[in-house]
Parts: sequence; C-alpha cells; structure tokens
Amino acid sequence: MKTLVISGSPSSTSRTARLAELVGQRIAAQGLEVELLDLRSLPARPLLGADLADPELAAAVVQVERARGIVIATPVYKAAYSGLLKVFLDLLPQFGLRDKVVLPLVTGGSVAHVLAIDYALRPVLSSLDPLHIVAGLFVLDKHIVIQPDGTAALDEESLLKLDLVLASFVTALRRSVLGAEGTQSVTL
Repeated sequence: MKTLVISGSPSSTSRTARLAELVGQRIAAQGLEVELLDLRSLPARPLLGADLADPELAAAVVQVERARGIVIATPVYKAAYSGLLKVFLDLLPQFGLRDKVVLPLVTGGSVAHVLAIDYALRPVLSSLDPLHIVAGLFVLDKHIVIQPDGTAALDEESLLKLDLVLASFVTALRRSVLGAEGTQSVTL
C-alpha cells in the first residue's frame, strides 16, 4: 500500500511542503510505505510543455500510477490550488487517479479560502476518477510552525484535525486494498 504525498507549492520556503513531509512521516508511522513528490523539483520547461518524454516527468507520473493512496498538499492562491499543481495534474491521463484513495490538504493565510478544497480542488481530483476522496483539511499558515531543524510542527488543534483526516485516509486506503483483494478472489 504505497502512498504518494505530493507537494504542489512553488515556494522554496513553503509551509505546505513542510506539512507534506509531516503528513508523510505520520502515515509511515502507521506502517505504510510513503514517497514524497515535490513538484517544485521537476524541470520547469518540460513540465510547462507537458513533455512526458522528459525522464523526471515520466518518473513522477509513474509514481502516481504505482501509488494506492495519494495525498495532495497545496497552498491556496486567489481561491484556488497552485498553478504548479494544475500543470502537473494536467499531465496525468484522463483516469489517472482510478482505484486510488485521495486526501486533499490545503494551506492558506485566511479562513476565507477554506472552500477552495471543495470548490476548486475536489472537482479536478474527481475528474481523474479516484476510488474515494476523503474529507480534506485546510490548515492556516500561522498554525504551521517551522522548527529550527526545518521540519513543521502544528498547533494542537490543527494536529488533532490532521490526525483525524489521516485516520480516515488510512482506513479508506486499507479498505480499498481489502476490497480489491476480494474482487480478485471472486474473479479467479
């Protein structure tokens, strides 16, 4: 049950990327295999040109294909997810999230952007045909504290909320695997 945590922030000092790392650690602590994909590290020209012949882009798409769980972490800009994330999602095939459990995480400076999960991000994720999109989480930037070692820490309330959505995500992920195994045994 591999989970891919995707950070869609273009910033080198991103709180979103640090939150993505924290999420990956918390999922791994539950015994699941986790990979991180920082979209910012992908080559810009091939990414903007949708050049899937580029080995780094092709490898990133393969990471999505091989994962059973996908966590999408993005900052919100102008009431929508990042353009970097949009460009990457556009590279995926029409049913690029089929049979996957997806957890959307959004960070922003104001609660005025909380609806970006349901009105901007969820529709595009749904169009990629995931098995299930669990309830997402919006975290205010000010609740993500960057520690001296560069890692993220959350305030107590945000951490509790994160753990609740992660429990829902992991449960849905495990159920999807059990369901797939049951389907395989029926068809054999």
